Amino acid sequence: MAEASLQHRRDLALGSGAELFYDAPLEIVRGEGVYLYDRDGRCYVDMYNNVPCVGHANPAVVQAMAEQQATINVHSRYLHEGIVTFAERLAGLHHDGIESVVFSCSGTEANEVAIQMARIVTGHRGLICTDAAYHGNSELVDSLTCVGRAARETSEVRGFPFPECYRPLEEGLSEEELCEAYLARVAAAIESLKTEGAGFAALVMCPIFANEGLPDIPSGFMSRVTDLVHREGGLVIADEVQSGYARTGLWWGYENTGFRPDIIVTGKPMGNGLPLAATAASRNFVDGFRAATDYFNTFSSSPLQAAVGMAVLDEIERLDLLKNVAEVGGRLTGELEARVDLHDAIGDVRSCGLFIGIEMIKHGDNKEPDATLASDLSNRLKDKGFLVSYAGKFNNVLKIRPPLVFSHENADEFLGAFDECMREISA
Repeated sequence: MAEASLQHRRDLALGSGAELFYDAPLEIVRGEGVYLYDRDGRCYVDMYNNVPCVGHANPAVVQAMAEQQATINVHSRYLHEGIVTFAERLAGLHHDGIESVVFSCSGTEANEVAIQMARIVTGHRGLICTDAAYHGNSELVDSLTCVGRAARETSEVRGFPFPECYRPLEEGLSEEELCEAYLARVAAAIESLKTEGAGFAALVMCPIFANEGLPDIPSGFMSRVTDLVHREGGLVIADEVQSGYARTGLWWGYENTGFRPDIIVTGKPMGNGLPLAATAASRNFVDGFRAATDYFNTFSSSPLQAAVGMAVLDEIERLDLLKNVAEVGGRLTGELEARVDLHDAIGDVRSCGLFIGIEMIKHGDNKEPDATLASDLSNRLKDKGFLVSYAGKFNNVLKIRPPLVFSHENADEFLGAFDECMREISA
C-alpha cells in the first residue's frame, strides 16, 4: 500500500507516465556495493545500473565528494588545478589522437557537443546511426532514436540496419559478404544525405551497440566502416556512455571492437552518481568547437566534478576492476552460454565483459523475438532479488549490466535464481 500511495503522489508530482521499472515498482532507499535495499530492508543485487560503476555509496567517492563540496565548488570560469588534471588524465586514457575534453553533465549533453563539433569541423550537417539506436533525449539527440522506423528519418538524419550475425541482413551470406552488405547500407545512407543537400558530418554509434541488443558484429565491420566514413569526409563519434569505463574489460568499447573514433562521448559511470559527462577529441577539433560556440555549462568543469571523477578512476585502478570485469564477466557468460541448449526460449547469449545480453525467443527455430518473456523474466528475477532489464530492437534481450565490483559469488547467486525462473517458465 505504501508503494501504491507513493506512486500515486509521484504521478501527481512528476506527471503520469514517468517511467518506472517492473510491474510492481520498487521503492529503493539505500545502496552499498552491488546491493540495493527497499524500505522494508529487503536486499537486491543490482545487475543493471552502470551509473555506480565502482559500487553504490563507494566510500572513497563519497569522501572525495564531501571534502570538495566542503572546500569549494564553483563554475568553470576560474582556474582550478583539479579540473585541468582530470581532463589530462581522462584524455590520456584514450588513443593518441584524443587530446582535449569538453565537460558536461549528461550523455545527452555530451552527444550534443559531439554532434556540434562534427558539424563545425566538416561544414556539413548530415548524421547517420543505426535503426535501433538511443543516444539521448534532447530534441537533436533524440532525432537519432530508432531512425528508420515510424518515419523518424529527417532531412539531416539517416539510419542503417545495425550489424549483426544472429538475424543477418540476408541469410546464407559468409561473414565477409555480410560485412559488405552492411557497409553498402551505410554507404547508401551517406549518399542519400549528400544527394539531398545536408552533406555528411558524422556516424554516431555505440562501440558495442548496447541498445541494439549487444549483437555479434561481423568481423572487420567496425574498422571498415570507420575507413568508409573517413573516405566520405565524415567523422566517427563513439558513444561510450554504456560501453566505456572498463565495462568491457578494457577501458573503452572501441578497444574491444577494434576501431579509432574521432570524437568520444562518456557519461553515466564517470561520476558514480554525480552528473558528469565528457566529449573528447583532438585539440584542433575542441579548439574549433570553442571558437565557434563559446560553450559554457554552469555545472560542468567544476572542482566537484574533478574530485569525484578522479576518485572513480582511482577506484577502478585500485580495485583492479578491468581484471574483475574480464574474469567475472567471462565466467558468467560461459555459464549462460551453457544454458542455451537447455532452454528453447534462449536464442543466444552475447557479451562484452560485464555487459551481457540474453536473447529470448519464442519456441521454434525461426528466432521470433519474445519481448513478453523478457519482461516476465525481469519481473521474476526482481522477485528473487536480482534487478535486470531488457533492451534490443525488439525489447527481447535480457540486459545484464551490474556495477563493476560484481563478484563471482554474485554471479553464482544470480545463476541459481535464473535457473529457478527458467524452470518456472517451462513448468
